[in-house]
Amino acid sequence: MLNIPLMSDNIQKEDVNALISFLKETNRFTQGPKVREFEQVWSEWLGVKHSLFVNSGSSANYITMAVLRDLYGEGEVIVPPIAWSSDIASVFAAGHTPVFVDIEKKNLAMQEKEILSHITDKTRAVFLTHVLGFKGLSGPLLKALRERDIPLIEDVCESHGAMMDGQKCGTFGLASNFSFYYAHHMSTIEGGMICTNDDRFYQYCRLYRSHGMVRESTDENFKADIARQYPDLRPEFLFLVPGYNMRSTELNAVIGLNQIKRLDANNKRRAENFKLFLDNLDPKKYFTDFDIEGAVNYAFVLLLREPDDAMFQRVTEALRENGVEFRRGTAGGGNLARQPFVRERLPGFDPASLKNAEFVHSYGFYTGNYPDLSEEKILSLCKLLNAI
Repeated sequence: MLNIPLMSDNIQKEDVNALISFLKETNRFTQGPKVREFEQVWSEWLGVKHSLFVNSGSSANYITMAVLRDLYGEGEVIVPPIAWSSDIASVFAAGHTPVFVDIEKKNLAMQEKEILSHITDKTRAVFLTHVLGFKGLSGPLLKALRERDIPLIEDVCESHGAMMDGQKCGTFGLASNFSFYYAHHMSTIEGGMICTNDDRFYQYCRLYRSHGMVRESTDENFKADIARQYPDLRPEFLFLVPGYNMRSTELNAVIGLNQIKRLDANNKRRAENFKLFLDNLDPKKYFTDFDIEGAVNYAFVLLLREPDDAMFQRVTEALRENGVEFRRGTAGGGNLARQPFVRERLPGFDPASLKNAEFVHSYGFYTGNYPDLSEEKILSLCKLLNAI
């Protein structure tokens, strides 16, 4: 038995000790100075002007799509079929229409030519996901979007620290979203972050995080202007937008501040692990031509080389029998265009038209890749898979 879980000890004893020390020193547990400190430290690590800590990566998606609607209007948002459900659900929730384009196998991200060919005068943004640690963006695509004045929103929930041209993913677009769920590169148990260099976008995100209250803005001129427009309302209870309560807590921020200290070292180890995995996997049986430049994969992506239902079943059984935790279909369980909530809202769209996403849906897996996963277990996993 290999006994390889998807994640191992992502909340460590030092995180627990930091939390215990904090609990002994304060009586403030709701959002406060530790949240602000974590936001500042994260902004410095990532290289952005503003970061906003929320209670999940999904919440980050919902806020981002709502603010996109308020500032750019309702319209179409180009989305990938391999992502997480909230990437698509948040688009619907904000009143936009998702436009699916197919992916590349090499990084599970949207095909650049397909993105550009689907841009119309209704397009409000490209919502690009960096899947499972791969970078999903290129210089030519970024240039083309900027020339067409199409906002880019990056979902980096699974790719903290992925790089493009020496710059961290999550710094290229109008905004970016991160998740700190337990199984990701770093964890606050539950949590997420919205990042942007756009002052106005940031202020609206602040409002949406806390019920839509204008007092949550840090822009005094903005607050004064809104207060003048609504003299019959008390400024401390002036709800400008239909906001949510998506705040996190001081406790989660304390864990995040402790975790970020080891993020870079953990990413380096994960990248080394994934390269070792690919180098020892049989390329005749499995797809190994991934673009790993700048990647920080928190999972081992496993795709069959060719469509083979019997082989897929044998791999499934072998992983189960050897205690290797896995997920089928890779991120989000595969082709999200097949999910009921999408089919009900886009009844005329055929999920089977997304050929590469369909292949990943039918013949893809991922297994765990964490910093303390030993070389011996990685090689044993490859040996198991190659023998199938």
